[in-house]
Amino acid sequence: MSFSFTKENQKQIEKYLGKYPKDRRQSALLPLLDIAQRQNGGWLSMPALEAVAEVIGIATLKVYEVASFYTMFHLKPVGKYNVQVCGTTPCMLRGAEGLKEACHKHLGVGDKEVTKDGLFSIEEVECLGACVNAPVVQINDDLFEDLDAPALLAILDQCKAGKMPKPLSAKGRTSAAPFEDKPNLFAATEKMVKKPRGGKDAAK
Repeated sequence: MSFSFTKENQKQIEKYLGKYPKDRRQSALLPLLDIAQRQNGGWLSMPALEAVAEVIGIATLKVYEVASFYTMFHLKPVGKYNVQVCGTTPCMLRGAEGLKEACHKHLGVGDKEVTKDGLFSIEEVECLGACVNAPVVQINDDLFEDLDAPALLAILDQCKAGKMPKPLSAKGRTSAAPFEDKPNLFAATEKMVKKPRGGKDAAK
């Protein structure tokens, strides 16, 4: 196998390197790994790691140490749709284990395995940063929140059909807004503006 950055990616790399002094080029390691991974089909082969190391001017082993630490980097091939199920406490309490089991059964693969058609891979990761909307799953770059097993399997079927579904809440709420018609911060603020505290004297 061989790997070399495309001309377009080389331009992106120069932009990142230009943000740091020449003796601090390793500060651009994370974005360069991301560029390499995207160009390499979603994972980092050894030649890709070597190419990053050469650009930055550090040992390949140091690049490998960083790439193997973060779950956002993959050291073996992943599916076209990489399904990452959050397993941190809030998601676990809200049914993440059930989501993971449903995925394994539906796709017919285990953790960090790729389906035979190359479309899907699945893995458990730590916090995806949307705890209030647990359980959460990330597919490639998109978050899908407020999930249950049927909702997640419907998303996978849409992906298989080549139709990437709309991300965010499966229950249609905006950000972390409450369900139904419960009071929210915007409604409370609107009431405070219309009716200042303290009556007429306070309004003056």
